[in-house]
Amino acid sequence: MKNYILLAFLFFSISTFAQIKGTITDEKGIPLAFVSVFEENTYSGTTSNELGQYQLNVKEPGKNKIVFQYMGYKTQKIAISSDSKAAVLDVKMSEESFALNEVIIDPKNNPATTIIKHAIANRKENSEKTARFTADFYSKGILKVKDLPKKILGQKIDLGADLSSNLDSTGTGILYLSETISKITFQKPDKLKETIVASKISGNNNGFSYNTAALSTYDFYDNTLEFDVNLISPIAGNALSYYTYKLEGSFYDDNKQQIYKIKVIPKRDKEPVFEGYIYIVDDSFAIYAVDFDIKGYRAKNEFTEVMNLKQTFSYNSQNKIWSKNAQTLSFNAGAFGIKFSGQFNYVYSNYEFPSSFAKKTFGNEIVAFDLNANKKDNSFWNEIRPIPLTLEESNDYIKKDSLQTFRKSQKYTDSVDAKNNKFKVWDILKGYDYKNTFKKYSFKYEGLLNLTSLSFNTVQGFNLDSGFSFKKWNEENGKSTSINTIFNYGFSDKRLRIIGEFTHRFNTVNYATISASGGTKTAQFNGADPIKKIVNSVSSLFFKDNYMKLYNLEFAQLNYTQDIANGINLNGKIAYEQRKSLFNTTDYSFFSRNDVYSSNNPLAPENFTSSFDQHHLFKTNLTARINFGNKYISRPDGRYNFKNDKYPTIFLVLEKAFAASEKKYEFERIGASIQYDLSLGNKGILGMNFRAGKFFNAKNISFIDYRHFNGNQTHIGTTDRYLNVFNLMPYYSNSTNDRYLEIHLEHNDMGFLTNKIPLINLLKSTMNIGFHSLALPDRNPYSEFTVGLDNLGFGKFKLFRVDYVHSYQSGIQQNGVIFGLKILNVLD
Repeated sequence: MKNYILLAFLFFSISTFAQIKGTITDEKGIPLAFVSVFEENTYSGTTSNELGQYQLNVKEPGKNKIVFQYMGYKTQKIAISSDSKAAVLDVKMSEESFALNEVIIDPKNNPATTIIKHAIANRKENSEKTARFTADFYSKGILKVKDLPKKILGQKIDLGADLSSNLDSTGTGILYLSETISKITFQKPDKLKETIVASKISGNNNGFSYNTAALSTYDFYDNTLEFDVNLISPIAGNALSYYTYKLEGSFYDDNKQQIYKIKVIPKRDKEPVFEGYIYIVDDSFAIYAVDFDIKGYRAKNEFTEVMNLKQTFSYNSQNKIWSKNAQTLSFNAGAFGIKFSGQFNYVYSNYEFPSSFAKKTFGNEIVAFDLNANKKDNSFWNEIRPIPLTLEESNDYIKKDSLQTFRKSQKYTDSVDAKNNKFKVWDILKGYDYKNTFKKYSFKYEGLLNLTSLSFNTVQGFNLDSGFSFKKWNEENGKSTSINTIFNYGFSDKRLRIIGEFTHRFNTVNYATISASGGTKTAQFNGADPIKKIVNSVSSLFFKDNYMKLYNLEFAQLNYTQDIANGINLNGKIAYEQRKSLFNTTDYSFFSRNDVYSSNNPLAPENFTSSFDQHHLFKTNLTARINFGNKYISRPDGRYNFKNDKYPTIFLVLEKAFAASEKKYEFERIGASIQYDLSLGNKGILGMNFRAGKFFNAKNISFIDYRHFNGNQTHIGTTDRYLNVFNLMPYYSNSTNDRYLEIHLEHNDMGFLTNKIPLINLLKSTMNIGFHSLALPDRNPYSEFTVGLDNLGFGKFKLFRVDYVHSYQSGIQQNGVIFGLKILNVLD
């Protein structure tokens, strides 16, 4: 009932507004985009669109003048009649006259630096003025593609019928357009509560926009602003170490306050810095406006060419607060000849600045959607939208919304599916996808010739994977069901192994999911699969190394997982397992054919006749994952969780084996791990992973059930980070059935050091320094120290990493180099 009353009041309020609209240009008639337009001494405002068009709803016409404020142009104040209900007010703005002689503080010193020092000194005081507020919030996001090629690397691009129809004959058009209207409550540094009143996505009346206020909280009063890395604010405490400044002049605004225009120049090109202009108010040294470019390589985002961030602030003479009223973030990006552009506009209005908030104002829910937020009609949006749509945007809404019903019809979806579902002879090798969009199910055949289907190991020789999968889904209630089968055939052992799996997710609120699986497969003794198939294949075929130790597993397993509380997930599993030894069946390799592979026995590389006795058992496993301070967005179609980076993630594990073929194989194990990324501002991130555990009644258990640790003898790294691996440790040299403690630390400087080293900074890389240690009760600790460079590659593709590693255990020292190939992380 409260929501209906609020909505009725909102519509009544809108109907009493006077709507002022028009076009803003310069003296030559050229439209001015993103001009701030607001009522004097209020926080009711908007901004102009790319064509200089604006519209502003005025609560009490005639009471306040309308202010037009734009960087580099003279501020204008225009009065409107009190009886205006709708008025067209076109404005021409003249360029500001910047004077230098009024701001020379000391000829021996750089006046811009002096002003910046004052801004830094007053940063805390100015920040505190807007430390707590409520406001109305509007956002609009648009993504475009330009000159989309027909093929990339010889492969035809298939965007699907919906996206393809949005593009013209040159491959240009709008891919995504959305808007939101919300009410926000915010407290620095990061407490946010947002209620989205209206949400609109072009061509999707059931969609919920992802444009939220959380994406707009860039604050230059902070020392750093978070993009892909932490960028240094031009008025940060240490800003003078990163920037030089040039005063380009000053002017007086309509409140007779002197505004300094200062050019911000990076000292070093590869640092995480901004460049452009900042406008500072004299006396208070508050921010008047910013206009900064962010080069993609400085933010370690190679696919982004440049981002531009503009912010404008308005002044209220009653409370003497400069508050952000508009922000625009635009970017250009691309790869393989594809050019993307995007623009996100944000408008803040109707500010209130309470001295404090009630204790329970903020919780873990950061965004909530009103029930009918995505059902507002065009009349609502035309009345309340603060930034007018351009003709291109209006046409996109009209086109996509008019086609929406047709595109969702069975006739249309069936015709599109029929085109994509055509079976070709080559699909027997390449794979085949069948999709029924209207009935929401799909079928897939994996094929025989893909990047991961063929591999080699000494037990099976060359072996081939293929399989079938079926999936059915429902976006509205979050339900989905899938059935998967995997067929694996070994050409050397001449054996077919099959696995089947059924999975059903009940919803996207607590993500309750049940799955059942079973079959036969070859499994690594270390269930974490420390060596990937592709790496093992190359290692064996080219160097005749046999690292992947396998056994035959016949199993049946039932699994259930669910979020039982905010940030707490429980996963329960029970499985029957029968294990059999496997032996080498081939000695084939591309080179070194006179050598002999080591055996498939992980404990005895020279023992080719025995490994372990066949046995079976039941195993249960209960795992709890705890994310402290977990944040989430509530939408009618589900709940979306976001880990709170301030706190660690904790895993607790209880494992028990029972009903074994022999009593000796039964055991219990408890385990725990703590994972945490400590942000060090612009100095990088320190990643931590601590693990500990203890076995009980496990003296004679199978070696399969030991705690194995992820070693690496191939000198190839396959993950983005090395927080779960010992880079030079043999795979099974430290396996244990007793207690254990693992420590993994890795600091990525995010360019803090590498950006300052000549020649090295040309690589645009980051430096990793790591420490890894393993403590066991029956042997000396194993320790590793690593140092290396990450984010290496060619052009936009930074897929490589190189580390030097020094290890030590029981007086034995090793040194080696690990070559990181991150792309392998998704190929296995």
